Amino acid sequence: MLKSMTGYGRARKNIDNCDITVEIKSVNNRTLDVSVKLPRAYTFAEERIKPLLLEYGINRGKLDVYVSVDVPANEGATLTLDKEFAAQYVDALRTLRDEFSLPDDITTMKVAENRDVFTITKKEDDLEADWERIKTVLIEAAGKFDAARAAEGQRLVADVKTKLETVSSLVDDVESRAGDAVKEYEARLYKKLKETLSETGVAADESRVLTECAIFADRVATDEETVRLRSHIKAFYDTLDGDGPAGRNLDFWCQEMNREANTTGSKAQNAAITADVVAIKCEIEKIREQIQNIE
Repeated sequence: MLKSMTGYGRARKNIDNCDITVEIKSVNNRTLDVSVKLPRAYTFAEERIKPLLLEYGINRGKLDVYVSVDVPANEGATLTLDKEFAAQYVDALRTLRDEFSLPDDITTMKVAENRDVFTITKKEDDLEADWERIKTVLIEAAGKFDAARAAEGQRLVADVKTKLETVSSLVDDVESRAGDAVKEYEARLYKKLKETLSETGVAADESRVLTECAIFADRVATDEETVRLRSHIKAFYDTLDGDGPAGRNLDFWCQEMNREANTTGSKAQNAAITADVVAIKCEIEKIREQIQNIE
């Protein structure tokens, strides 16, 4: 099942009086880029979160993971005063006051507001217990996130298949017109050549004239291009129905379909076929835009 690189998942639980919220969202990206935001006390968990997300088969996309942990009254935590930093901070405030003639309003609360004056630490055992709680909520959020990616992916696949059907129908039109287009071009060549020979007074064997016209007319035949185009369409369908990341493969098949469409358009000497080719290229471009969101 193909998945979109766009997804969202959120979970919130209260476990052992610990309120935890995990939010995961992603957008399309050429590579995998995971950004994790955690409370400072739990930054150690970042390197544990990334491998866990990879278990869901995430290979591409820009992911943002937000983790909020609310433990009442810093349960199990130790508060440490950094006296040296506090002294430097107070001295800096006094210098600032004297240098710019500011009001003398340095208070204990003002100093304590600096997050580096006090450090809240937890015992390793407590942190490990908290990690297990975070992990539980993370797994739930990741499941919702993955389900959202899968659902969006199926919507994209359905839309792309509809556009592929349009491309296939247009190829039918090209093929139905191709035979007559070659004959019409051959007739125009024959007429032009006969007029030129008549004007110049050059005698030419009729069978030779017909043979040369047929050879030149064959150069505008597009049957080889449409056969390859159909082959690429089938490969595109097969990739859409496959498993695992396929965005890059789909982009490749878009390029190949576009290449054959361009060749068909450059060879065709028929206005209706040219119009079909323009429509085919428009649909391919729409498909290309959609698959940019497929992992």
